[in-house]
Amino acid sequence: MPRTVWIHPEAPPKPAVGEPCNGCGLCCLAEPCPVGVLVTLRTQGPCRALEWSGADRRYRCGMLVHPTRYLGASGLPPQSLPNRLLRRWSARMIAAGIGCDADLTAAPTPPASKENR
Repeated sequence: MPRTVWIHPEAPPKPAVGEPCNGCGLCCLAEPCPVGVLVTLRTQGPCRALEWSGADRRYRCGMLVHPTRYLGASGLPPQSLPNRLLRRWSARMIAAGIGCDADLTAAPTPPASKENR
């Protein structure tokens, strides 16, 4: 059954399965991965650890950017040992760098008909 997932208008288009991740965010907007479930305690809907980077015009996993923020220790410096270890663990758990594994189809929302306005 089709679902509507709202994506930032500047997000790149979803790559084909197996191609490098480009930060389209579709997978994380559809549902949290196991790491997202662990850190946000959310099992449905968009992952709360997903972040939009306006500078890069792409989505980023917050657990790869500043993981301690999602574990209640946001005051730690980015290069602290806990942040480095959690980034490394998170990257391994989500298979960062392996390629897109989201077997999802992205389609634009059709314009509303005059009847539905």
